[in-house]
Amino acid sequence: MSISAKDVMKLREATGAGMMDCKKALTEADGDFDRAVEILRKKGQKVSEKRADREANQGLILINVSEDHSKAAAIEINCETDFVARNDDFQKSAQSFLDKAFENEIGSIAELKQEEVDGLTIQKHLDEMVGKIGEKIELSRVLYIQSSGALVEYIHPGNQLGVIVEFESSIDNDDVAKDVAMQIAAMNPLAVTRDGVDATVVEKELEIAKEQLINEGKPAEIAEKAAQGKLRRFYEERVLLEQKFVKDNGISVKEYLEQNNAPLVRSFHRLQLGEA
Repeated sequence: MSISAKDVMKLREATGAGMMDCKKALTEADGDFDRAVEILRKKGQKVSEKRADREANQGLILINVSEDHSKAAAIEINCETDFVARNDDFQKSAQSFLDKAFENEIGSIAELKQEEVDGLTIQKHLDEMVGKIGEKIELSRVLYIQSSGALVEYIHPGNQLGVIVEFESSIDNDDVAKDVAMQIAAMNPLAVTRDGVDATVVEKELEIAKEQLINEGKPAEIAEKAAQGKLRRFYEERVLLEQKFVKDNGISVKEYLEQNNAPLVRSFHRLQLGEA
């Protein structure tokens, strides 16, 4: 049967699929619009399956924090190229997924994929995006946080790195809060305090330090003591409150907060694109 350009355009506007794909789907469906939509969705699912083993290390980190700083949501959505990540439609879809996680307080990928946006589950939206764009697209991280303190976010330009900082109580100075979030983005600490560093990481650092000292000719008993000194330097580099403040190396992050009468940091999340 003959397929009109008007029908093709209507299907394209409804699905975002390419003109030729829309025409083929309408032809296969004998002009039945709903069936054509279904054909395109199935095609998207097939493309998605074919793309399952492809690398998807580009994309976006998005964060939303409530006005009262009590709750926050974040997602990481990946694609294969930066070109797609910068596409307006891709970004709008990603934002709608984040909004759904924020509104419904969802902190897992599986749960978020079952939520509906504009009448379709997010899983279906992802399948359609794959069919339309032709790249592997996936949600790789979903985070939802509630706090009795205060949550503050920082997104590095380009949306490839984001930070959520939880302060122990409300923080009045936005500039101080942002400075700490940017510190975490730049200096990539492992934990807020020494107690938060994984014991196996500490043991490994001590082992490496002792081996280095012994290789330098230090006796084993001296190497044991000197390794503790190296471990202190490790803490100064990798523990947030002990790190040198990036805007003033003469003070630590803890001292910077105390000098500004700001609460200490309780926890943080640093989301680097591709690390999920």
